[in-house]
Amino acid sequence: MKQVIISIFSMLVLLLGTGANLVAQTYQADDIVGKWLNEEGTAQVEIFKIGSQFYGKIVWLETPNDSITGLPRTDKENPDQELKTKPLLGLVNLKGFVFDGDDEWEDGTIYDPKNGKTYSCKIEFDNPEKLKIRGYIGISLLGRTTYWTPVKE
Repeated sequence: MKQVIISIFSMLVLLLGTGANLVAQTYQADDIVGKWLNEEGTAQVEIFKIGSQFYGKIVWLETPNDSITGLPRTDKENPDQELKTKPLLGLVNLKGFVFDGDDEWEDGTIYDPKNGKTYSCKIEFDNPEKLKIRGYIGISLLGRTTYWTPVKE
């Protein structure tokens, strides 16, 4: 009887282990390359690679022009006076990400043009169709997470 219980337990462990491997997704460094729609649906960021690092720039805005002036929206919240007049379209807001070889892009920064602040950041897939972007100050616990979806062209 003891032998039967051990055999059943072993089979269950084997089946559960195999199932977990089928669910686990392995990512390659370039899997984040492409266009991504932010959570609010108001901007698209194109992630690209230079050398071994990844960057992202704003390539589409739901409202590309200022509603009052009709001119292209600028980075008016930037703390650097010289950058306040730069257009948001084309702005590089993700910088210096490195793939950790497993499932995360880390050591990068994200710039938020809504408040003019730059945060430490890491990126990982929440699932194959959703990026989890975590911006933070100091440690990852002190931050905010947003989710981006791929742009279907």
